Amino acid sequence: MQDESLFFDEAKIFVTAGNGGNGCVSFRREKFVPHGGPNGGHGGNGGDVILVVNPHLNTLFNLRKHPHWQAERGAHGQGSDKHGKNGADLLVPVPRGTLARDAETGELIADLVRADDRTIVARGGRGGRGNAAFASSTNQAPRWAEKGEPGEERTIVLELKLIADVGIIGLPNAGKSTFLASITAARPKIAAYPFTTLAPNLGVAIVDNRDIVLADIPGLIEGAHTGTGLGDKFLRHIERTRVLIHLLDGASDDPLAAFETINRELAQYSARLAEKPQIVGFNKMDLPDAQARWQKLQKTFAKRKIEAGAISGATGAGVRDLLRAAAQRLSDLPRETPVAVEEEMPVIRPAEDESAFVVAREGHAFRVRGKKVERVVAMTNFDQEEAILRLHRVFKGMGITDALTRAGVREGDKVRIGEVELEWRD
Repeated sequence: MQDESLFFDEAKIFVTAGNGGNGCVSFRREKFVPHGGPNGGHGGNGGDVILVVNPHLNTLFNLRKHPHWQAERGAHGQGSDKHGKNGADLLVPVPRGTLARDAETGELIADLVRADDRTIVARGGRGGRGNAAFASSTNQAPRWAEKGEPGEERTIVLELKLIADVGIIGLPNAGKSTFLASITAARPKIAAYPFTTLAPNLGVAIVDNRDIVLADIPGLIEGAHTGTGLGDKFLRHIERTRVLIHLLDGASDDPLAAFETINRELAQYSARLAEKPQIVGFNKMDLPDAQARWQKLQKTFAKRKIEAGAISGATGAGVRDLLRAAAQRLSDLPRETPVAVEEEMPVIRPAEDESAFVVAREGHAFRVRGKKVERVVAMTNFDQEEAILRLHRVFKGMGITDALTRAGVREGDKVRIGEVELEWRD
């Protein structure tokens, strides 16, 4: 069981895919072929950054310590049509139950719930083409090649939702940690004051030769669904559980009110949480006051058709019976793989037109935005005059030249495209 101080269920990482390798400008140089044709090879593709589930991880602690991840770039092309080697993909290990979101847009990228799940979060850049690719009947000796395309860069927010069969819930000091410790090898911090548990604990119990994973969720309080007492951060950890054990503090003045408070918070946080099967454990039956309250509440739960049992986490009385009841509920439910998070509204996007672009004023300069034009500029080698002339032809063919002219661009004006600033020349 991990120490609470090492439990991290959120992390922000910065991922950079590998740049593509540059294409090569080269010509055949053979003894009896003084003016051989172009034979510059292409650059290799850059490596992707890929999130991969590692079933041995339980927290995002390692990613909090190491937030920067960069894949290998592609090798440059060479003469004699030698293509550069592709850059190796970079695998970033995450625990099961990890959600990945784009930090800028908040869009869900992936929900990794299975042991073999993986997803690309940053794609490597395409390798630049060598000059052999640009040979034509009108230009048999091109003296330019493409630079490699830059790899994608993005910031990813990771959020962990524990995957367990049974979630143990209840108000602070209801005895959840004591209960977990009594049935598993987990050793959570236990003390007689609220909020002893500051992070979820996981434990594995064996019931009739069956392994059951249980998650002890830190004490919830009224207003938890809005974030009070970090409640919203804790509630997400029971979204993937299949059955809930709801522990009540038999020594409190009004255990039934506590029961209703927690269920109200579950319903306000998520309708799916409110529908999960629950078994009530009336705890601390080793105390006389709890025994007296149980005599009254037992009938109330029976009338409401709520399965409930009296237990003592301290002495272990009734604990195994309660656990068997939870195991039976699990058996009655259909077998299922932990489901991925469902978006409230599916995001439907039209197919992206890579050739689309927009021109806008940016101070005393002009900014051109568009996926294709930014890629073309990034892959242009401005040390090669023929590459610059080709870029002008691409601008004219895409309609960028006319669009800038209509926007009022003049000789000598600055034009920014991606990370490149150009000085406009007619």
